[in-house]
Order: sequence, then structure tokens, then C-alpha cells
Amino acid sequence: MADTPPSDRPATEPRPTGDPAQLREDRKRPFRPSAVQVQWLLVVGFCSVGYALYLRYFAIEYSTTALACDGGLQTMLCKTRGLMTYLFKNNVFGLTALIIAVLHVIRPSMVTLTAGLVAAGFGIVLYNIGLSGVAIALMVLGFARPAPATA
Repeated sequence: MADTPPSDRPATEPRPTGDPAQLREDRKRPFRPSAVQVQWLLVVGFCSVGYALYLRYFAIEYSTTALACDGGLQTMLCKTRGLMTYLFKNNVFGLTALIIAVLHVIRPSMVTLTAGLVAAGFGIVLYNIGLSGVAIALMVLGFARPAPATA
């Protein structure tokens, strides 16, 4: 059986690692995260959106905190509030999510998907909805792209 050409092998027998037909099949497989990676994305997504909701409703929009911070209170929450306000006024979350999503469509990976999910989560909660929505749509399109070769 080992002396037979690759085309005569049964379909159940795995092909050797350097076989060109196997490399073509690997290139055609779309990017799909494993179950553990999906759980990681869920945890990271819920944490980033949860923290963004906390910042929006307890630091940015909460009038008591806003008045105290605008009055000169120098706490970590006020500094974070000032940073987040500056970032969402300049569309940093939406632009970052869009750039990472384009990179994810070009070459899908867990790193770009995770970073794009965090940036888009912050962007949607913190008023950069348009660009972050486009970024999420592009990240979904990344699942149709072939996975990068791992050899």
C-alpha cells in the first residue's frame, strides 16, 4: 500500500505532510475557530462590552461622576473617563476596529479577530456605531476566507 501512487490511496488514509494535494485542500478550508477559541472570544467579548457599558453608564453619562470629574477630581475613574471621551470623540474605536477588520479579511487569524472584537465592542457601546458596525460585518466575512497555511 505504501508503494502505490497518491491517487490510488483510499480516501480514509491520510496523505503525507508534503503532499501537494493535501496542501491544496488545506488552503481551501475556510477559517473556523475551534470550540476553545470560540469560548475565548465569548469571554473577551463579554468582558470588553461589559467594561465599555460600565464606563458609559457609570463614568461618562452618570451626572454625579461627570460633575465631580469636571470639577477637578483626580481619580483613576476620572482619568479613564477623560481618555475614553477623547478616544470616542475622535472615532478611534471605530477606525481601529475597521483597520483590524480589514487585516482580518486579508489574513484571518485569532489575534486579529480578538483585537477587532474588542475594538468593535468598545466602539459600538461608546458612540462609534457606524465604523464599528462595518468592522463587525468585515470580520464576519473573514470566516469565508481560507485559513492561513500551517506548515
